[in-house]
Amino acid sequence: MTDSPATDRDAAGDAPHARLHVVLYQPEIAANVGAVGRTCVAAGAMLWLVRPLGFLIDDRRIKRAGLDYWEHLRWRAVDSLEEVAEAIGHDRFWAFSTRAATPYTQARYQPGDALVYGPESRGLPARLVEDRPERAVRIPIRGEARSLNLSVSVAVGVFEAVRQLDAEG
Repeated sequence: MTDSPATDRDAAGDAPHARLHVVLYQPEIAANVGAVGRTCVAAGAMLWLVRPLGFLIDDRRIKRAGLDYWEHLRWRAVDSLEEVAEAIGHDRFWAFSTRAATPYTQARYQPGDALVYGPESRGLPARLVEDRPERAVRIPIRGEARSLNLSVSVAVGVFEAVRQLDAEG
């Protein structure tokens, strides 16, 4: 595994047709990406990794956290969020941020939507929340905690989206 497009696991070229998309914007911790990959496989979601990454894509910690799920994962590494938007549509993003006002359970997820998460140390850039506040959501947590672990946040968001999609048939 490398970070080159030639090894991205989107061999069918059907990224626009994925059930859901998980977008990790500049992720920093390999083990989190491995765990997120497992979640994506379990939910039928495609994983997008937006560079720069805080690790090499062949980092052993990805494999350790992702176990043997990684071979079943559809994923792609790209240089910008714009590349993701071009592939799946500009109006498909749901930005997860502690700065958002709307709880993630109030969003109405649709097939093909993208759940976008920021880097572990700083979250998404403020402009992604401020430019489209109606597409920004938060996971409510108590004031004593600044945030949740990235892989936990992804699982919470993804399985709410899956719940909604399954309820709609």
